[in-house]
Amino acid sequence: MITLNLKDSVSVGGIDLKNHLILAAGVLGTTGASLNRVLESGAGGVVTKSIGPYPKEGHKGPCVQVLDGAVINAMGLPNPSRDFTEEIAPLKGKPVIASIFGANPEEFAEVASWFMDSAAGFELNVSCPHAEGYGAQIGSDPDLVYECTRAVSKTGKPVWVKLTPNVTSIADCGAAAERAGASALVAINTVRAMRISTDLRKPMLGNGSGGLSGDAIFPIAVKCVWDLYEACDIPIVGCGGVSSADNVIEMMMAGARAVEIGSAVLNGVDIFKKISGELYSGDGVSTEGIVGCAHE
Repeated sequence: MITLNLKDSVSVGGIDLKNHLILAAGVLGTTGASLNRVLESGAGGVVTKSIGPYPKEGHKGPCVQVLDGAVINAMGLPNPSRDFTEEIAPLKGKPVIASIFGANPEEFAEVASWFMDSAAGFELNVSCPHAEGYGAQIGSDPDLVYECTRAVSKTGKPVWVKLTPNVTSIADCGAAAERAGASALVAINTVRAMRISTDLRKPMLGNGSGGLSGDAIFPIAVKCVWDLYEACDIPIVGCGGVSSADNVIEMMMAGARAVEIGSAVLNGVDIFKKISGELYSGDGVSTEGIVGCAHE
């Protein structure tokens, strides 16, 4: 298998990382202690749980189902809002990216202002498929993606925009974010999905439908990264079903400069060290030598 030569640091979209592996938003990102634990377990950076302008309790349960090697969830963006600033304040200076959401550009800008001192940068959640008025309802409209990205990019801090695959053209949304000043694009968030219990004759999730993650969506994520690489010039972070070193290399060949890992953490937080052990070697190729090479 192809391996990478890890330098002292990895810089993606204005954020310095310890390696190419990042904890995805919403997974072990609910407390400062858990974020720090993931960093100490080998992650190159971490993304927090998505934080919004108002506290939210989220959807009624069941909120998560693990089925057939994949995960379906409908959390509904539960979060403590501004109180979360106290959680990540002790992690200032570490590669902690604040995932934020809002219903309009003004709300995105307000939430971003809370984390100016404590976060290395922002990841805009314009892609959650199961939160009415937020997430993908913003991210499916390139004009709204532009306006929300522009509002946060005015802070001067790095802005990553996490895109939804549940659109006709993810490239159009990525191009809109790039024009608005995004530092990087993250692809993808979960894919709309649902399962029904044949015994109970009702949906398995309390919300009815939710978002699919895990191995099942990896090919979708690779295609989205590919399309964004063709259409945009800013860095891309691949996300969706990454669970092995070979997955990382494939994502990078499609155009990603780093990857986020989410559902694979269910098998243990040591997934970062496990993948790193297989991904890096002293005689590995450089990042520049692998990113987007499949397009040549």
